[in-house]
Amino acid sequence: MTNEHSIEQSEALKPLIIGDLEIRIPIIQGGMGVRVSTASLAGAVANYGGAGTIASVGLGYGTPENETNFIKASREGLQKEIRQAKKLSRGVVGVNILVAVSNYEDLARTAVREKVDFIASGAGLPLRLPEFTEGSSIKLIPIVSSARAADIIIRSWKKRYNRLPDAIIAEGPLAGGHLGFKFEELESDKGNMLEDIVIDVLKVIKEYEELDVNIPVIAAGGIFDGKDAAKFLRLGAKGVQMATRFVATFECSVADEFKEAYLAAGEDDVVIIKSPVGMPGRVIRTKFIDRVMAGARMPIKCNYQCLKTCYSKIAPYCIAEALSKAISGDLDNAVVFAGSNVVKVKKIISVKDLMNDIVSGAIAEIEKGQG
Repeated sequence: MTNEHSIEQSEALKPLIIGDLEIRIPIIQGGMGVRVSTASLAGAVANYGGAGTIASVGLGYGTPENETNFIKASREGLQKEIRQAKKLSRGVVGVNILVAVSNYEDLARTAVREKVDFIASGAGLPLRLPEFTEGSSIKLIPIVSSARAADIIIRSWKKRYNRLPDAIIAEGPLAGGHLGFKFEELESDKGNMLEDIVIDVLKVIKEYEELDVNIPVIAAGGIFDGKDAAKFLRLGAKGVQMATRFVATFECSVADEFKEAYLAAGEDDVVIIKSPVGMPGRVIRTKFIDRVMAGARMPIKCNYQCLKTCYSKIAPYCIAEALSKAISGDLDNAVVFAGSNVVKVKKIISVKDLMNDIVSGAIAEIEKGQG
């Protein structure tokens, strides 16, 4: 399928330029595991001028081989999704790889072999990522939740590998899934707001821009519409990353029950939990979550350790299994990740219509500010 050009764009909304990579619409669809952002969604977003992202975590989960050879199953799952996305689109497609996964290096090297356009990497500091991608033209985009994390990554990469990030995603506390904040920070409204994080990260990269190095900053976490996008573009971000809204599209491959949970979610249904992997996460309340919050423990039978910080003997439940249940529609036994703005999602639409809505809203807001 060729790249679609039906989405209108004005001079007000500039492309996101990452090195020699041009993303015509400055929107990156965020990576959502387990098997939420797969080839069908990533390919559709890429077709309409944005950047599609395949989440690499859990792609082998549920297959017979996963029980006997977790690394091979994960690798083959990622290969399959990348190749399918490339069949669906000639646009920009990347991979999200969590630093926290135990097979991080193998997934990164797989992404390089399959020639994806970029790797976005968070849930930890991707300090060794340049080592695993050496010799390739793949763009490396760390995901950070503070200016300090951005500074550590930049200095480490410069010293050890003599290279810099090609872009940085600055993610705030309103995102869904596993979050790079302390539990207490997420329960309060104080500090760490995305605007402050973006401004602080922009200050960190300023000294490198003076050396004629371009490191675009991409804002993420709680961005819902074109008006939100325009706000961060005016702040100095060159693009935005959005994830939650893309779940409620026809092209997202999760079960209808998963999408209906998004449509039905109210303010009281979105809660923060302590994940078995040692990180807080934002989820939609389900019967499973109620049991977890009440202190219930679900027996785990695990022949591998997909996440570095998860230990099956002491973990209250298997997060990979609970996330897998979600995409198949078994919500009574599932963890359903979602951003704080899921309460605003009211209908399921096509990726094309969603992109059109965001773009037109952003252009209107930017042009209004210029008037």
